[in-house]
Amino acid sequence: MRKIFSRENWEFYFEHPAVRWNVCYIVLLTIIGLILGFMDNWIIGLIVLVIAVIGGAISIRRLRKLVVDAHEYLNELTYKVQRGQQEALLEMPMGMIMLNKRHEVEWINPYMARYFNLEIVVGKPIADVDAKLAELIKDHADDKQTQVVTWRDHQFEFLVQHHGQVVYLLDITKYEQISAQYKDEQIFIGNIYLDNYDELIQGMSDSDVSNLHNYVTSQISDWAVANHLLMKIIDDDNYLIIGHQASLKELEKQKFKILDVIRENTSKQNSPVTLSVGIAYGENNLIKLADTAQNNLDLALGRGGDQVVVRAQDQEARFYGGKTNPMEKRTRVRARMISQALQELMAQSDQLFVMGHTNPDMDSIGACLGIRRIAEMNGKECWIVIDDEHPHSDIQRLMHEIDNYQTIKDHIISPVEALEKATNNSLLVMVDHAKRGITIAPELYDKMQNRLVIIDHHRRGEDFPENPLLVYIEPYASSTCELITEMFEYQPREGKGLNKLEATAMLTGIQVDTKSFTKSAGTRTFDAASYLRSAGADGLMIQSFMKENPETFMMRNHLISRAEINDKIALCTGEEGQVYDPVTAAQAADMLLQMSGIEASFVIFERADNKIGISARSMGNVNVQVIMEKMGGGGHLANAATQISDKDITQVKQELVDILTKPDKEQDDTEE
Repeated sequence: MRKIFSRENWEFYFEHPAVRWNVCYIVLLTIIGLILGFMDNWIIGLIVLVIAVIGGAISIRRLRKLVVDAHEYLNELTYKVQRGQQEALLEMPMGMIMLNKRHEVEWINPYMARYFNLEIVVGKPIADVDAKLAELIKDHADDKQTQVVTWRDHQFEFLVQHHGQVVYLLDITKYEQISAQYKDEQIFIGNIYLDNYDELIQGMSDSDVSNLHNYVTSQISDWAVANHLLMKIIDDDNYLIIGHQASLKELEKQKFKILDVIRENTSKQNSPVTLSVGIAYGENNLIKLADTAQNNLDLALGRGGDQVVVRAQDQEARFYGGKTNPMEKRTRVRARMISQALQELMAQSDQLFVMGHTNPDMDSIGACLGIRRIAEMNGKECWIVIDDEHPHSDIQRLMHEIDNYQTIKDHIISPVEALEKATNNSLLVMVDHAKRGITIAPELYDKMQNRLVIIDHHRRGEDFPENPLLVYIEPYASSTCELITEMFEYQPREGKGLNKLEATAMLTGIQVDTKSFTKSAGTRTFDAASYLRSAGADGLMIQSFMKENPETFMMRNHLISRAEINDKIALCTGEEGQVYDPVTAAQAADMLLQMSGIEASFVIFERADNKIGISARSMGNVNVQVIMEKMGGGGHLANAATQISDKDITQVKQELVDILTKPDKEQDDTEE
């Protein structure tokens, strides 16, 4: 009893709030019980007193034991937690490095020590211990999430905490290998098409056709086996290939040399065969994968063939090949089919709108005039949409001559007027281009993109309208005017044919795009020119359109004088602050190609719209189309251009130089 009420116990009771309040509660009840007991009977009060003293002593003793046991449990738990933390730091399968403010190693756990071959690194600067690790710590000091890094031939999830004082490394090499294996084993599907097979075998004997087909099939089969691909023949000019992603990576490293092998070997046999290939990957749904592969093949064919398009759904395409200019087709069947399809669309429309690209040239305007005449021959009204405040001199002369043809003049309208006139049943024809970014009236395009016809001779790019009603893109053609001229043969005879101005404008467009019939001019080009001459095209009027004013002549020569020549490349940069006409720049690029030893020319200049333009030309050995596509433009293998915003002329020049001086200088093979 004396021990219970000792000073030590009372200090314990009143030190802990939970015990203190319980003791006070017991004492208060005891006092009340004693008072009530003695007031009723002293014997009862005495009994209550004895019971209260004994019960209180037992309660207080048990309460003290409970508190002591709780303290012992907490102390033991704290010890176990601390010991567990220490063991975790020492035994956990994760590397840990602690650094001080001087970036010296204060401590590493045993797991991390294995990567240092158990060398003593504590106390040494991390840069002296491992320079690569120090660089990783510096680069990722501000990262909020773990990053996957490679260090000492291992891959780690890497995290730096507490302002660079603690570094965690979790080795995930095995899981990354599994992930890489999964990606390498994903399926890709490819379609191979012989671009000009039908044209080549016309007139060939059965044995020659059989030999040619057997040779091409054998080459493709051997190539497929060597690269672990499954190849199946779908048709005489169509093959299917299936393989794994790892094989596709290797094919891309080889840049699909099978194209060169077949083209070069068949050329020696006077039967040059070119391949177009569309490859799709990155999709588990085989139906979607096959659709994407077909779309990629269509893109390759639309760009002129002799190339490979590799693309996953909703991603940018990579292009390989495209070294040759598209071959001229020997049949007019496609022209007749397109002409008939266009007539049907016209019959279903209330009116037509035709427009070319911004900064229109003679091919663009001539094509617009040709479409307007075709519409008139089919009894449909056609409006030519033109909006250019600063046309080139040849377009100015053409527009001045149009003033003498009131019917044509009355059908030339601005984009604003076209928007007001357009209805849901109207038809829009885009000529000499297939990109919204360079069309004369983007708002009109947006309104009528579901009622769209495209007629163009440039290679098809990725920025292509989604759902045109009719597409007539023939990269083999010299010009859009050539394509449209061929359509006149299949128009109603009762309609009034081309007049002198229209025929002259279209022939001028052909002459400009072929550089006076010296480039990209095939037999059908001359057929079209002959037809236009018979329709009244005037050579003197063409000369009048093509005359230059002295200012343009001097400006072009000034550009040429600034050319820099390096490794068969002529690079010309206009003066900063000086605005140049795009046609003048294009003419300068053409003239630079006339210099001996020059394979490609690039003219960089400031435009009136505050953009930086590049006109690119080549003799065919350098694919300037791919180079310009890398800079946001496009065009042909030997004739391309781009316009760049938000950069000055010096920055654009440096960007072009970087592309031209890449280690892989076969620009026509490189990826976009």
